[in-house]
Amino acid sequence: MSLEVEKPLCNETTKRLERQDSLIGDAEKVSNIKGHGSEGNWTQVLHLAFQSIGIIYGDVGTSPLYCYSSTFPNGVKDKDDILGVLSLILYTLILLPMIKYVFIVLYADDNGDGGTFALYSLISRYSKIRLIPNQQAEDSMVSNYSIESPSLSLKRAQWLKEKLESSKAAKIGLFTITILGTSMVMGDGTLTPAISGSKMLSAVSGIKEKVPSLTETQIVWISVPILFMLFSVQRFGTDKVGYSFAPIISVWFVLIAGIGIYNIIVYEITILRAFNPMHILYYFGRNGKEAWISLGGAILCVTGTEGMYADLGHFNITAIQISFSGVLFPSVALCYMGQAAYLRKFPENVADTFYRSLPAPMFWPTFTVAILSAIIASQAMLSGAFAILSKALSLGCFPRVRVIHTSKHHQGQVYIPEVNFLMGLASVIITITFRTTTEIGNAYGICVVTVFSITTHLMTIVMLLVWKKNIIFILLFYIVFSSIEWIYLSSILSKFIQGGYLPFCFALVLMALMVTWHYVHVMKYWYELDHIVPIDEVTALLEKHNVQRIPGVGILYSELVQGIPPVFLRLVEKIPSVHSIFLFMSIKHLPIPHVAPAERFVFRQVGPREHRMFRCVARYGYSDGVEDSGQFARFLAERLKMFIEDENAFAVEKPEKEDTDSPSGVSEGQTKPRKSARSVHSEEVIEPPMSNHVGRISSYSLQKIEEEKQLIDAEMKRGVVYLMGSANVIAGPESPTLKVVVVDYVYSFLRRNLAEGHKVLSIPKDQLLKVGITYEI
Repeated sequence: MSLEVEKPLCNETTKRLERQDSLIGDAEKVSNIKGHGSEGNWTQVLHLAFQSIGIIYGDVGTSPLYCYSSTFPNGVKDKDDILGVLSLILYTLILLPMIKYVFIVLYADDNGDGGTFALYSLISRYSKIRLIPNQQAEDSMVSNYSIESPSLSLKRAQWLKEKLESSKAAKIGLFTITILGTSMVMGDGTLTPAISGSKMLSAVSGIKEKVPSLTETQIVWISVPILFMLFSVQRFGTDKVGYSFAPIISVWFVLIAGIGIYNIIVYEITILRAFNPMHILYYFGRNGKEAWISLGGAILCVTGTEGMYADLGHFNITAIQISFSGVLFPSVALCYMGQAAYLRKFPENVADTFYRSLPAPMFWPTFTVAILSAIIASQAMLSGAFAILSKALSLGCFPRVRVIHTSKHHQGQVYIPEVNFLMGLASVIITITFRTTTEIGNAYGICVVTVFSITTHLMTIVMLLVWKKNIIFILLFYIVFSSIEWIYLSSILSKFIQGGYLPFCFALVLMALMVTWHYVHVMKYWYELDHIVPIDEVTALLEKHNVQRIPGVGILYSELVQGIPPVFLRLVEKIPSVHSIFLFMSIKHLPIPHVAPAERFVFRQVGPREHRMFRCVARYGYSDGVEDSGQFARFLAERLKMFIEDENAFAVEKPEKEDTDSPSGVSEGQTKPRKSARSVHSEEVIEPPMSNHVGRISSYSLQKIEEEKQLIDAEMKRGVVYLMGSANVIAGPESPTLKVVVVDYVYSFLRRNLAEGHKVLSIPKDQLLKVGITYEI
């Protein structure tokens, strides 16, 4: 089965669709709205930096619990190897999280949001790479779209843009690595609690220092209730759970830094020699293949780094740079150096380095904070996984599931109950099955490095297409970081049988699910596009079926942003009646995190004015939540009345002279149109600003406008009915067997067992009318 579903439309069809469905409304360019990425004053930045400690550093900050034991699973053979591994850990922390992510990748934010899909959406704004052809010129007018373009003057960027847009293989390749990255982050989100189970195994196993009689099985069963508690509190959201734990993580960093300094002074202060990178070369020279294999354990020192980028939308770049450079790095570096100093004296204790190296009076305080920190580490990665999955959902890459927004202040903080349950179940099973830190670490490492590599490749495209950086800088970035990541990945893949297979199996299942859903989603869109009802035939269609107008407002949902969907033809054939005011509604997610409410709706008149039929596209960013039906209907009515007012104003009198050279039809000296709902007829160009016409509106026209607005209010009070196509999608009669299995069985199973469209849109059942229709794709 192939994802090659994009079909070129003939020029005449394309022009007709563009002409018929040019939606001009709240799409005019306005001043940029500062989102999460705005830096604010220093008080706010420091406040965010403190909060980020509790949200995004729990994972990487608790890696000292098990990093050395995973790197030396067979014990330490030479004390100098400890120096080499410490040097390797320090420079891995410096190169990957610090230089690559904190000081380079974080700047590739999508209006403040980060993560794999943020990079994909950033690329898709500069190049038409999405597989569903629903891009419209008006989309780029949304304030948050912000394409800065002296850009295209560079031949290299223009060449890459043309190649990406003309190559189906490139579009499918970019989509594939994006969902692979998403699948691996989801695997990361599942394995984080499992490795947290593992961290908690490491933390809880510290009890063995005080209670030697505890068996491994008993330690596992102590960890399971902790995991259960972790997933149970997810519904409260990051805002309540994560932020309140920032003081605990801060205490954790103070503890490990202090204990590290103590161990360095007591055991070996010359351990600071590890900052000389030559010790890495000496380590590989002494151990060869064994040193290469040990990289799979060393990479665990940077687990959770991708979560730092995925959670960027909650903070800003400066806050993360301050908290990482000023708190995280010094603390974990001191901790690793202190453990290395201890191991130089007691190499036989490498299996339980962290607790063995603790001063006796510090055991119980550190053990308590370690347990809490391990729980918080999971919370951080899980919230990132939920956020990324909600973006995949909004871009049509994941089956419909219920997304709950857990914070009124941070739109990116979401909770997905079904996913939380499945991930919790998987984490408990993995913890019970694998038991040891080493085996779970092998699986976890593959997730971490695969996501690193995907980010590097997508970032390279961003540098070429969006940033237009010097080619030497781009080559340096790509060669240095991709080389490091491939070396690490090759080492971890050598442990495929010892747990490394788990993330691949998980990612393959999740990718198959996402590809299946998106494939059918795209094919269904093309089917509707091929069977649209032309707008100029609406009047004839209503007369042919003797359609009666009934009281109330009807809203027919369709994914099409062009033409009249085929489900409308089915409706008037079976029930020849249409509501007094009728809207063809499309919910469209743009490749940006947020769309301002004032720019939400764009309208167009369908047919003659007396039909009172409209096309409306409601635009959302991938981090926006759809309002409940009542709030949505009220806001829609208000914007529709604004549209009616402006539309009638434009119809009164055209300007005597138009600037035909201007793409908007507005003369150079004229004021920019205000943000309001406007549309054009299929043969008209965009009119000059309403302010030039309002003064000439006759009293008769004002009365007519007021009557239409009152009619909208009256029909809204009579009731709103939501109509949705209940499409039974089946494979065509001559489809290959694989396509039949995917469409008729896998997709149908997902569609039947996951949330339906009206539940996702919070539409009350008593206001819903479903129209059955079969699509053969």
